[in-house]
Amino acid sequence: MIRLSVLDQSTVVTGRSPDTSIRESIRLAQHCEALGYDRYWCAEHHNSDSQAGTAPEILIAAIAASTKRIRVGSAGVMLPHYAALKVAEQFRVLDAIAPGRIDLGLGRAPGSDGRTAYALNPQAQTAADHFPAQVRDLRDWIGGVPLVEGHPFRDIRAQPAGPTMPDLWILGSSDYGAQVAAYFGMPFCFAHFIGDGQGAAQAFAMFRENYRPSERYPAPYAAVCVWGMAAETEAEAARLFTSREMWRLRRDRGEFSALPSPEEVAAYTYSAGELARVERLRARAFYGTPDVVRTKLEALAAECGVEEVAILTTLHDPEARRRSYSLLAAEFGLERNDR
Repeated sequence: MIRLSVLDQSTVVTGRSPDTSIRESIRLAQHCEALGYDRYWCAEHHNSDSQAGTAPEILIAAIAASTKRIRVGSAGVMLPHYAALKVAEQFRVLDAIAPGRIDLGLGRAPGSDGRTAYALNPQAQTAADHFPAQVRDLRDWIGGVPLVEGHPFRDIRAQPAGPTMPDLWILGSSDYGAQVAAYFGMPFCFAHFIGDGQGAAQAFAMFRENYRPSERYPAPYAAVCVWGMAAETEAEAARLFTSREMWRLRRDRGEFSALPSPEEVAAYTYSAGELARVERLRARAFYGTPDVVRTKLEALAAECGVEEVAILTTLHDPEARRRSYSLLAAEFGLERNDR
């Protein structure tokens, strides 16, 4: 049986202030913990009218402090924006708040446009080239071991030290992340929702073929993250999915706007070209009644050869989003942990 986890982008929706999305993330995390989900990951995006999750390390702290069992982490921290030591210190503090429950997912992508990436780090143009070296240093600082021989910061330690440490993941939507994860012997998660799964099979194959066992992760472990949603009826699922349809059409035009409501979408008339694009999106999407979604997710997990699926659900109505996670938890038989 596959394990189910959650990815949350703190999606901004029309008609509500972006700050409400952060508070809804905390509420959703508590809800998903009670349902029995394995982990709850927070994304990082900047200068976006679509996502409010700009600082996952802060949101993780709030969620970790208001939950008891579920693993909490980032998917991910966009490492080229930051100094590896500072990220190590942040996540050592998080591990002290919730010992043994913290995940540190790392990404190389900017999570923003080039100008914003430069505002975050003036060395943005070349920072991504140093991603593997940053991962190496971060791994050692997180693990409390000296950096490589001859490193100028070899004697610096990331505090607070403790008996536990965050689990490190490499995230990606191409085979680059798979190669980095394989080289360092770390778990790998493929972002299927970014490009509708293009390149997934190649990335997972490369990850497994090139995996170098590490002391902490002697065997390769992988997960896939998808956009998914369930409702009681096919008609209701299709209605709710219209928000995603419109958002994707806009995104593909370079417009990163707030998620519209189904009512707003219903008032819009698609062009023939847009309708064709929407039909292709519907054919590939993971939405429907719980049994339909489960069948699709299990097929994808088998195809990718993974044991875990992280589900991203972006809906205009927060109650419908919580209901979707509830329906899938029941369909998969997750063990409830009511607060």
